[in-house]
Amino acid sequence: MVLFHYALVDDLITTEEFQLRVDAKIEECGDLVDEPTAAMMVIGELGRQHVKIKGLSRKSSLFSFFGKVVDKTEPKEFDRADGEKGWVATLLLGDETGTTRVVLWDEKSGAAVDVAIGDVLEIIGRHPGKNTKEIYALALRLASCEITCSLPAQGAGPGSLSNEPVDLDVIVIAVNEPRSFTRRDGTTSEMTEAVIGDDKGSARLVAWAPELLCDIAPGTTVHISGAKLNNKSEGRDYSLDETSTVTVTDTAVSVPFTPLGSVSDQGIYSVKGQVKQQQQPRTFTTRNGTASWVRNIIIGEGGEEIRLVLWGDFALTPLKTGDRVEAYHATAKPGRFGGIELGVGRGSAFLLPDEGAHTIVFSGTIIHGQGCTFIDNGTDRYLIEGSFPHGTELKVTGLLKGSRIVPTQAEPVVLKPDEVLAHIRKFKDSLKV
Repeated sequence: MVLFHYALVDDLITTEEFQLRVDAKIEECGDLVDEPTAAMMVIGELGRQHVKIKGLSRKSSLFSFFGKVVDKTEPKEFDRADGEKGWVATLLLGDETGTTRVVLWDEKSGAAVDVAIGDVLEIIGRHPGKNTKEIYALALRLASCEITCSLPAQGAGPGSLSNEPVDLDVIVIAVNEPRSFTRRDGTTSEMTEAVIGDDKGSARLVAWAPELLCDIAPGTTVHISGAKLNNKSEGRDYSLDETSTVTVTDTAVSVPFTPLGSVSDQGIYSVKGQVKQQQQPRTFTTRNGTASWVRNIIIGEGGEEIRLVLWGDFALTPLKTGDRVEAYHATAKPGRFGGIELGVGRGSAFLLPDEGAHTIVFSGTIIHGQGCTFIDNGTDRYLIEGSFPHGTELKVTGLLKGSRIVPTQAEPVVLKPDEVLAHIRKFKDSLKV
Protein backbone atom coordinates (compact mmCIF):
# COMPACT_ATOMS: atom_id res chain seq x y z
CA MET A 1 0.00 0.00 0.00
CA VAL A 2 2.83 2.41 0.88
CA LEU A 3 4.48 1.79 -2.49
CA PHE A 4 1.36 3.15 -4.20
CA HIS A 5 1.68 6.53 -2.52
CA TYR A 6 5.47 6.47 -2.73
CA ALA A 7 5.13 6.85 -6.51
CA LEU A 8 4.16 10.48 -5.84
CA VAL A 9 7.45 11.32 -4.14
CA ASP A 10 9.91 8.79 -5.55
CA ASP A 11 11.95 11.67 -7.00
CA LEU A 12 12.30 13.28 -3.56
CA ILE A 13 13.19 10.55 -1.05
CA THR A 14 14.04 6.84 -0.95
CA THR A 15 11.52 4.08 -0.26
CA GLU A 16 13.15 3.42 3.11
CA GLU A 17 12.93 7.08 4.15
CA PHE A 18 9.28 7.25 3.04
CA GLN A 19 8.40 4.13 5.08
CA LEU A 20 10.13 5.59 8.13
CA ARG A 21 8.15 8.81 7.80
CA VAL A 22 4.87 6.91 7.44
CA ASP A 23 5.62 4.82 10.54
CA ALA A 24 6.56 7.94 12.46
CA LYS A 25 3.32 9.66 11.40
CA ILE A 26 1.24 6.68 12.64
CA GLU A 27 3.06 6.77 15.96
CA GLU A 28 2.70 10.55 16.18
CA CYS A 29 -1.07 10.23 15.75
CA GLY A 30 -1.30 7.59 18.45
CA ASP A 31 -2.26 4.80 16.05
CA LEU A 32 -5.46 6.73 15.18
CA VAL A 33 -4.70 6.74 11.45
CA ASP A 34 -4.12 3.80 9.14
CA GLU A 35 -1.14 3.39 6.84
CA PRO A 36 -2.76 4.87 3.67
CA THR A 37 -3.90 7.97 5.61
CA ALA A 38 -0.45 8.40 7.13
CA ALA A 39 1.13 8.02 3.68
CA MET A 40 -1.14 10.76 2.30
CA MET A 41 -0.16 13.02 5.20
CA VAL A 42 3.52 12.45 4.43
CA ILE A 43 3.20 13.24 0.74
CA GLY A 44 1.21 16.35 1.68
CA GLU A 45 4.10 17.51 3.87
CA LEU A 46 6.40 16.94 0.88
CA GLY A 47 4.27 19.25 -1.28
CA ARG A 48 2.54 16.61 -3.40
CA GLN A 49 -1.10 17.22 -2.56
CA HIS A 50 -4.12 15.40 -3.99
CA VAL A 51 -6.04 17.67 -6.35
CA LYS A 52 -9.60 17.95 -7.58
CA ILE A 53 -10.23 16.98 -11.20
CA LYS A 54 -10.53 20.67 -12.10
CA GLY A 55 -6.91 21.07 -10.97
CA LEU A 56 -5.64 18.49 -13.47
CA SER A 57 -5.42 21.18 -16.16
CA ARG A 58 -2.46 22.76 -14.36
CA LYS A 59 1.11 22.13 -15.38
CA SER A 60 2.65 19.41 -13.23
CA SER A 61 4.76 16.34 -13.85
CA LEU A 62 2.57 14.14 -11.63
CA PHE A 63 -0.96 14.20 -10.19
CA SER A 64 -2.84 12.26 -7.54
CA PHE A 65 -6.61 12.52 -7.27
CA PHE A 66 -9.83 10.68 -6.41
CA GLY A 67 -12.62 10.14 -8.92
CA LYS A 68 -15.85 8.21 -9.34
CA VAL A 69 -16.08 5.93 -12.39
CA VAL A 70 -18.88 7.33 -14.57
CA ASP A 71 -18.01 5.46 -17.77
CA LYS A 72 -15.45 2.97 -19.05
CA THR A 73 -14.35 1.01 -22.10
CA GLU A 74 -13.28 -2.61 -22.16
CA PRO A 75 -9.59 -3.44 -22.86
CA LYS A 76 -8.81 -3.34 -26.56
CA GLU A 77 -5.86 -4.94 -28.35
CA PHE A 78 -3.87 -2.90 -30.87
CA ASP A 79 -0.67 -3.13 -32.91
CA ARG A 80 2.25 -0.92 -31.95
CA ALA A 81 4.47 0.77 -34.52
CA ASP A 82 7.16 -1.83 -33.84
CA GLY A 83 4.74 -4.68 -34.57
CA GLU A 84 4.25 -5.69 -30.91
CA LYS A 85 0.76 -6.12 -29.44
CA GLY A 86 -0.56 -3.72 -26.83
CA TRP A 87 -3.71 -3.24 -24.78
CA VAL A 88 -5.56 -0.06 -23.83
CA ALA A 89 -8.71 0.85 -21.89
CA THR A 90 -10.16 4.17 -20.80
CA LEU A 91 -11.99 5.23 -17.65
CA LEU A 92 -14.03 8.40 -17.27
CA LEU A 93 -13.70 9.67 -13.70
CA GLY A 94 -15.65 12.49 -12.14
CA ASP A 95 -15.94 14.57 -9.00
CA GLU A 96 -17.88 17.70 -8.12
CA THR A 97 -15.50 19.82 -10.24
CA GLY A 98 -15.67 17.95 -13.55
CA THR A 99 -14.59 14.82 -15.40
CA THR A 100 -11.35 13.50 -16.92
CA ARG A 101 -10.29 10.59 -19.10
CA VAL A 102 -7.84 8.14 -17.51
CA VAL A 103 -6.01 5.91 -20.00
CA LEU A 104 -4.82 2.46 -18.84
CA TRP A 105 -2.06 0.91 -20.94
CA ASP A 106 -1.11 -2.76 -21.24
CA GLU A 107 -1.23 -4.65 -17.94
CA LYS A 108 -3.11 -1.81 -16.24
CA SER A 109 -5.93 -2.05 -18.81
CA GLY A 110 -7.18 -5.18 -17.06
CA ALA A 111 -8.34 -2.98 -14.18
CA ALA A 112 -11.17 -1.73 -16.41
CA VAL A 113 -12.71 -5.21 -16.19
CA ASP A 114 -12.61 -5.25 -12.39
CA VAL A 115 -13.97 -1.77 -11.65
CA ALA A 116 -17.68 -0.90 -11.88
CA ILE A 117 -19.58 2.28 -12.66
CA GLY A 118 -19.87 4.15 -9.36
CA ASP A 119 -16.60 2.86 -7.86
CA VAL A 120 -14.25 5.50 -6.44
CA LEU A 121 -10.59 5.21 -7.44
CA GLU A 122 -7.41 6.87 -6.28
CA ILE A 123 -5.19 7.61 -9.27
CA ILE A 124 -1.55 8.57 -9.67
CA GLY A 125 -0.72 9.64 -13.20
CA ARG A 126 0.65 12.23 -15.58
CA HIS A 127 -0.37 14.03 -18.74
CA PRO A 128 0.75 12.58 -22.10
CA GLY A 129 3.04 15.32 -23.36
CA LYS A 130 1.27 18.68 -23.65
CA ASN A 131 -2.20 17.11 -23.67
CA THR A 132 -3.93 18.23 -20.46
CA LYS A 133 -7.24 16.54 -21.34
CA GLU A 134 -6.12 13.03 -20.39
CA ILE A 135 -4.19 11.29 -17.63
CA TYR A 136 -2.05 8.23 -18.20
CA ALA A 137 -2.40 6.12 -15.04
CA LEU A 138 0.83 5.04 -13.35
CA ALA A 139 -1.00 3.47 -10.41
CA LEU A 140 -4.60 3.10 -9.28
CA ARG A 141 -6.51 1.51 -6.45
CA LEU A 142 -10.05 1.34 -5.08
CA ALA A 143 -10.71 4.01 -2.45
CA SER A 144 -13.21 3.99 0.40
CA CYS A 145 -14.14 7.67 0.26
CA GLU A 146 -17.42 8.99 -1.13
CA ILE A 147 -17.65 11.32 -4.14
CA THR A 148 -20.78 13.10 -5.28
CA CYS A 149 -20.96 13.98 -8.95
CA SER A 150 -23.67 13.96 -11.56
CA LEU A 151 -23.43 11.20 -14.14
CA PRO A 152 -23.46 12.79 -17.62
CA ALA A 153 -25.92 11.49 -20.18
CA GLN A 154 -24.37 8.97 -22.53
CA GLY A 155 -23.45 10.45 -25.90
CA ALA A 156 -24.32 13.98 -24.76
CA GLY A 157 -20.85 15.45 -24.48
CA PRO A 158 -17.39 15.12 -22.98
CA GLY A 159 -18.90 13.18 -20.07
CA SER A 160 -19.14 10.03 -22.16
CA LEU A 161 -16.75 7.52 -23.73
CA SER A 162 -19.32 6.30 -26.23
CA ASN A 163 -18.38 6.45 -29.90
CA GLU A 164 -21.85 5.53 -31.11
CA PRO A 165 -23.46 8.03 -33.55
CA VAL A 166 -26.19 10.18 -32.00
CA ASP A 167 -29.13 12.25 -33.24
CA LEU A 168 -29.37 15.96 -32.39
CA ASP A 169 -32.06 18.65 -32.60
CA VAL A 170 -30.15 21.92 -32.64
CA ILE A 171 -30.10 25.49 -33.89
CA VAL A 172 -27.27 26.44 -36.25
CA ILE A 173 -25.55 29.46 -34.69
CA ALA A 174 -22.80 30.05 -37.25
CA VAL A 175 -21.39 28.32 -40.35
CA ASN A 176 -17.91 28.99 -41.74
CA GLU A 177 -16.93 28.87 -45.38
CA PRO A 178 -15.60 25.47 -46.55
CA ARG A 179 -11.82 25.15 -46.32
CA SER A 180 -9.34 22.72 -47.79
CA PHE A 181 -7.25 20.25 -45.82
CA THR A 182 -4.63 17.66 -46.71
CA ARG A 183 -5.06 14.04 -45.71
CA ARG A 184 -2.20 11.89 -44.45
CA ASP A 185 -1.91 10.25 -47.86
CA GLY A 186 -1.30 13.65 -49.48
CA THR A 187 -4.72 14.06 -51.12
CA THR A 188 -6.83 17.14 -50.45
CA SER A 189 -10.49 17.60 -49.64
CA GLU A 190 -12.82 20.15 -48.02
CA MET A 191 -14.52 20.48 -44.66
CA THR A 192 -16.88 22.97 -43.03
CA GLU A 193 -16.96 24.04 -39.39
CA ALA A 194 -20.05 25.31 -37.58
CA VAL A 195 -21.28 26.17 -34.10
CA ILE A 196 -24.59 24.65 -33.01
CA GLY A 197 -26.61 24.76 -29.81
CA ASP A 198 -29.49 23.26 -27.86
CA ASP A 199 -30.82 23.39 -24.31
CA LYS A 200 -27.59 21.76 -23.07
CA GLY A 201 -25.45 24.59 -24.46
CA SER A 202 -23.23 25.08 -27.48
CA ALA A 203 -21.17 22.61 -29.50
CA ARG A 204 -18.61 22.62 -32.29
CA LEU A 205 -19.59 20.77 -35.46
CA VAL A 206 -17.24 19.64 -38.24
CA ALA A 207 -18.74 18.43 -41.52
CA TRP A 208 -16.28 16.31 -43.51
CA ALA A 209 -18.99 16.35 -46.19
CA PRO A 210 -19.43 20.15 -46.59
CA GLU A 211 -22.54 19.81 -48.75
CA LEU A 212 -24.46 18.85 -45.59
CA LEU A 213 -24.25 22.46 -44.36
CA CYS A 214 -23.91 24.45 -47.59
CA ASP A 215 -27.57 25.57 -47.70
CA ILE A 216 -28.12 25.95 -43.95
CA ALA A 217 -28.36 29.57 -42.80
CA PRO A 218 -27.50 30.65 -39.24
CA GLY A 219 -30.62 30.69 -37.09
CA THR A 220 -32.05 27.56 -38.74
CA THR A 221 -33.15 24.65 -36.55
CA VAL A 222 -32.17 21.23 -37.88
CA HIS A 223 -32.36 17.54 -37.03
CA ILE A 224 -28.97 15.86 -37.37
CA SER A 225 -28.63 12.09 -37.56
CA GLY A 226 -25.37 10.19 -37.39
CA ALA A 227 -23.35 12.81 -35.49
CA LYS A 228 -20.16 11.34 -34.05
CA LEU A 229 -18.95 12.64 -30.70
CA ASN A 230 -15.30 13.56 -30.21
CA ASN A 231 -15.11 12.77 -26.51
CA LYS A 232 -11.48 13.87 -26.24
CA SER A 233 -12.35 17.53 -26.75
CA GLU A 234 -13.10 20.07 -24.07
CA GLY A 235 -16.75 20.92 -24.50
CA ARG A 236 -19.09 19.17 -26.91
CA ASP A 237 -17.59 18.43 -30.30
CA TYR A 238 -19.31 16.48 -33.10
CA SER A 239 -18.43 15.50 -36.66
CA LEU A 240 -20.49 14.54 -39.71
CA ASP A 241 -19.56 12.39 -42.68
CA GLU A 242 -21.27 11.08 -45.81
CA THR A 243 -23.43 8.73 -43.70
CA SER A 244 -24.89 11.63 -41.69
CA THR A 245 -27.98 13.68 -42.58
CA VAL A 246 -29.09 17.24 -41.81
CA THR A 247 -32.80 18.10 -42.12
CA VAL A 248 -34.39 21.51 -41.56
CA THR A 249 -37.17 21.42 -38.95
CA ASP A 250 -39.50 23.86 -37.20
CA THR A 251 -38.56 22.59 -33.73
CA ALA A 252 -38.14 25.39 -31.20
CA VAL A 253 -34.58 25.34 -29.84
CA SER A 254 -32.98 27.84 -27.45
CA VAL A 255 -29.41 27.99 -26.19
CA PRO A 256 -28.83 28.99 -22.55
CA PHE A 257 -26.32 31.69 -21.63
CA THR A 258 -24.18 31.50 -18.51
CA PRO A 259 -24.45 34.53 -16.19
CA LEU A 260 -21.13 36.39 -16.32
CA GLY A 261 -20.64 36.01 -12.58
CA SER A 262 -20.93 32.21 -12.86
CA VAL A 263 -18.10 31.76 -15.39
CA SER A 264 -15.23 29.73 -13.92
CA ASP A 265 -11.56 29.95 -14.94
CA GLN A 266 -11.85 26.86 -17.16
CA GLY A 267 -14.49 25.26 -19.32
CA ILE A 268 -16.62 26.22 -22.33
CA TYR A 269 -19.27 28.94 -22.04
CA SER A 270 -21.79 30.96 -24.00
CA VAL A 271 -22.33 34.51 -22.71
CA LYS A 272 -23.96 37.76 -23.75
CA GLY A 273 -23.68 41.36 -22.67
CA GLN A 274 -23.07 44.95 -23.60
CA VAL A 275 -19.68 46.25 -24.75
CA LYS A 276 -18.27 48.34 -21.89
CA GLN A 277 -14.67 48.78 -23.05
CA GLN A 278 -12.74 47.82 -26.16
CA GLN A 279 -9.19 47.94 -27.41
CA GLN A 280 -8.09 48.29 -31.01
CA PRO A 281 -7.26 45.08 -32.92
CA ARG A 282 -3.58 44.13 -32.81
CA THR A 283 -1.85 42.17 -35.53
CA PHE A 284 0.51 39.26 -34.82
CA THR A 285 2.20 36.46 -36.72
CA THR A 286 0.92 32.93 -36.16
CA ARG A 287 3.15 29.89 -35.77
CA ASN A 288 2.72 29.03 -39.45
CA GLY A 289 3.88 32.50 -40.46
CA THR A 290 0.54 34.05 -41.45
CA ALA A 291 -0.81 37.36 -40.14
CA SER A 292 -3.77 37.39 -37.76
CA TRP A 293 -5.41 39.71 -35.25
CA VAL A 294 -6.41 39.80 -31.59
CA ARG A 295 -8.59 42.22 -29.66
CA ASN A 296 -9.67 42.58 -26.02
CA ILE A 297 -13.10 43.83 -25.05
CA ILE A 298 -15.03 43.90 -21.79
CA ILE A 299 -18.75 43.13 -21.73
CA GLY A 300 -21.20 43.60 -18.89
CA GLU A 301 -24.57 42.14 -17.93
CA GLY A 302 -26.55 42.24 -14.69
CA GLY A 303 -23.87 44.16 -12.82
CA GLU A 304 -21.13 41.66 -13.74
CA GLU A 305 -18.32 42.08 -16.27
CA ILE A 306 -15.92 39.75 -18.08
CA ARG A 307 -13.11 40.12 -20.60
CA LEU A 308 -13.45 38.59 -24.07
CA VAL A 309 -10.35 37.95 -26.21
CA LEU A 310 -11.39 37.98 -29.87
CA TRP A 311 -9.08 36.12 -32.27
CA GLY A 312 -8.74 36.20 -36.05
CA ASP A 313 -11.61 37.73 -38.02
CA PHE A 314 -13.65 38.11 -34.83
CA ALA A 315 -11.16 40.79 -33.76
CA LEU A 316 -12.08 42.83 -36.84
CA THR A 317 -15.83 42.88 -36.12
CA PRO A 318 -16.92 46.55 -36.15
CA LEU A 319 -17.91 47.43 -32.59
CA LYS A 320 -18.82 50.45 -30.54
CA THR A 321 -19.36 50.91 -26.82
CA GLY A 322 -22.93 49.98 -25.94
CA ASP A 323 -23.30 47.28 -28.60
CA ARG A 324 -24.93 44.07 -27.41
CA VAL A 325 -22.94 40.97 -28.35
CA GLU A 326 -23.18 37.20 -27.94
CA ALA A 327 -20.24 34.81 -27.70
CA TYR A 328 -20.82 31.06 -28.10
CA HIS A 329 -18.51 28.17 -27.24
CA ALA A 330 -15.83 30.42 -25.76
CA THR A 331 -12.95 28.92 -23.74
CA ALA A 332 -12.32 30.21 -20.22
CA LYS A 333 -8.93 30.57 -18.57
CA PRO A 334 -7.30 32.72 -15.87
CA GLY A 335 -6.45 36.17 -17.21
CA ARG A 336 -2.83 37.25 -17.51
CA PHE A 337 -3.45 40.13 -15.10
CA GLY A 338 -5.99 38.45 -12.85
CA GLY A 339 -9.66 37.68 -13.28
CA ILE A 340 -11.11 35.42 -15.96
CA GLU A 341 -11.06 35.80 -19.72
CA LEU A 342 -13.00 34.02 -22.44
CA GLY A 343 -11.21 33.22 -25.69
CA VAL A 344 -13.39 33.57 -28.80
CA GLY A 345 -11.58 31.94 -31.72
CA ARG A 346 -11.73 28.81 -33.87
CA GLY A 347 -14.70 26.71 -32.82
CA SER A 348 -16.51 29.77 -31.38
CA ALA A 349 -19.14 32.17 -32.69
CA PHE A 350 -19.34 35.93 -32.06
CA LEU A 351 -22.60 37.65 -33.00
CA LEU A 352 -24.41 40.93 -32.70
CA PRO A 353 -28.14 40.20 -32.17
CA ASP A 354 -30.56 41.35 -34.87
CA GLU A 355 -32.75 43.23 -32.38
CA GLY A 356 -34.55 46.03 -34.24
CA ALA A 357 -32.77 45.22 -37.52
CA HIS A 358 -34.31 46.37 -40.80
CA THR A 359 -33.37 46.59 -44.48
CA ILE A 360 -31.52 49.70 -45.68
CA VAL A 361 -30.26 51.05 -49.00
CA PHE A 362 -27.44 53.55 -48.44
CA SER A 363 -24.87 55.30 -50.62
CA GLY A 364 -21.67 56.84 -49.30
CA THR A 365 -17.89 56.85 -49.09
CA ILE A 366 -15.92 54.06 -47.43
CA ILE A 367 -13.71 55.41 -44.63
CA HIS A 368 -11.25 53.23 -42.71
CA GLY A 369 -11.03 53.96 -38.98
CA GLN A 370 -9.08 52.45 -36.09
CA GLY A 371 -10.09 48.77 -36.27
CA CYS A 372 -13.34 49.49 -38.09
CA THR A 373 -14.80 50.67 -41.41
CA PHE A 374 -17.48 53.34 -41.96
CA ILE A 375 -19.69 54.37 -44.84
CA ASP A 376 -20.42 58.11 -44.81
CA ASN A 377 -22.61 60.29 -47.06
CA GLY A 378 -21.71 63.60 -45.41
CA THR A 379 -24.79 63.58 -43.20
CA ASP A 380 -25.08 60.04 -41.82
CA ARG A 381 -22.37 57.58 -40.93
CA TYR A 382 -22.64 53.83 -40.24
CA LEU A 383 -20.22 51.08 -39.38
CA ILE A 384 -20.11 48.56 -42.22
CA GLU A 385 -19.10 44.92 -42.19
CA GLY A 386 -16.92 43.55 -44.97
CA SER A 387 -13.69 44.47 -46.74
CA PHE A 388 -13.93 47.55 -48.96
CA PRO A 389 -11.13 49.85 -50.23
CA HIS A 390 -10.78 53.22 -48.47
CA GLY A 391 -12.35 56.07 -50.45
CA THR A 392 -14.62 53.85 -52.53
CA GLU A 393 -18.06 55.24 -53.33
CA LEU A 394 -20.61 52.46 -52.79
CA LYS A 395 -24.32 51.85 -52.86
CA VAL A 396 -25.08 49.07 -50.38
CA THR A 397 -28.23 47.13 -49.69
CA GLY A 398 -28.28 45.24 -46.42
CA LEU A 399 -29.48 44.92 -42.85
CA LEU A 400 -29.15 47.86 -40.48
CA LYS A 401 -28.46 46.68 -36.92
CA GLY A 402 -28.28 49.74 -34.69
CA SER A 403 -25.43 51.78 -36.15
CA ARG A 404 -24.07 48.93 -38.30
CA ILE A 405 -24.85 47.84 -41.84
CA VAL A 406 -24.42 44.19 -42.80
CA PRO A 407 -24.43 44.41 -46.62
CA THR A 408 -26.04 41.78 -48.79
CA GLN A 409 -25.22 43.65 -51.99
CA ALA A 410 -22.72 46.40 -52.83
CA GLU A 411 -22.10 48.20 -56.11
CA PRO A 412 -19.78 51.08 -57.06
CA VAL A 413 -21.29 54.55 -57.47
CA VAL A 414 -19.98 56.82 -60.22
CA LEU A 415 -20.36 60.42 -59.08
CA LYS A 416 -21.47 63.05 -61.57
CA PRO A 417 -19.61 66.40 -61.67
CA ASP A 418 -22.57 68.35 -60.23
CA GLU A 419 -22.78 65.86 -57.33
CA VAL A 420 -19.08 66.36 -56.60
CA LEU A 421 -19.55 70.17 -56.59
CA ALA A 422 -22.54 69.79 -54.28
CA HIS A 423 -20.38 67.76 -51.85
CA ILE A 424 -17.68 70.46 -51.96
CA ARG A 425 -20.20 73.27 -51.30
CA LYS A 426 -21.69 71.28 -48.42
CA PHE A 427 -18.22 70.75 -46.96
CA LYS A 428 -17.38 74.49 -47.24
CA ASP A 429 -20.67 75.44 -45.58
CA SER A 430 -19.88 73.09 -42.71
CA LEU A 431 -16.57 74.94 -42.15
CA LYS A 432 -18.38 78.25 -41.72
CA VAL A 433 -20.51 76.99 -38.86
